[in-house]
Amino acid sequence: MNAPDRAPDRYAVAGNPVAHSRSPHIHSLFAHQTGQAVDYGRLLCPLDGFAPEVQAFAASGAKGCNVTVPFKFEAFELAPQRSARAELAQAANTLRFDAEGGWLADNTDGVGLVRDLTVNAGVALAGRRVLLLGAGGASAGVLGPLIEAGPAEVVVANRSVDKAEALVQRHAAFARDHGVRLSARTLQDPGV
Repeated sequence: MNAPDRAPDRYAVAGNPVAHSRSPHIHSLFAHQTGQAVDYGRLLCPLDGFAPEVQAFAASGAKGCNVTVPFKFEAFELAPQRSARAELAQAANTLRFDAEGGWLADNTDGVGLVRDLTVNAGVALAGRRVLLLGAGGASAGVLGPLIEAGPAEVVVANRSVDKAEALVQRHAAFARDHGVRLSARTLQDPGV
């Protein structure tokens, strides 16, 4: 918890677009409920200028940011330290900055989704066939935790089958280790 006389810790959601994001509201409510002083805003990054924008935000004393479309792969590349989840996904939706200038990339997309499905919605994933739509940064973060949940099969469907196949290939050994069949399809394929 922050001392009452300390400035709030600064965070933001970084992406393009971000004006629609509910993250500032959600994080403000969470901070209030947990007694933390947090200033959580929006960081609109130019499509060709994510790195300088986030680097300037970190240099200004911010503690971290959540990363959204279309920068999750770029966020992963920026951080010298990466969680195992981010390494598997090759994408990050969270960047933590420390006072010494170190950055840690993490990916909480999948663990959040799997927890919501299994705990909050009561959906059993073990032994099931799961369809994952998309092959971008969020899907990359979701696939590892989905595999860990033990479905019989995960089908990744995307408009571009090449992107789906690349995502499946990156996770192929991980899926084999967990006894999960993994395949890629286009959204137009029958059975998707």
